[in-house]
Amino acid sequence: MPFVTVKLLEGRTDEQKRALVEKVTAAVSETANAPKENIFVMIEELPKNHLAVGGVLKSDQ
Repeated sequence: MPFVTVKLLEGRTDEQKRALVEKVTAAVSETANAPKENIFVMIEELPKNHLAVGGVLKSDQ
């Protein structure tokens, strides 16, 4: 039973998230030989002020 967590900055549409989980599920199913119905994909959305790159918050870029 594979569990996959995808962390993204907030702002993706539901349509984009649907496409993402479909493709992640297909990739895990193919590479891990796991049935799609046993694959869990969790999306964690991060506010832009919760991530910094190079010492600068993404909300400040």
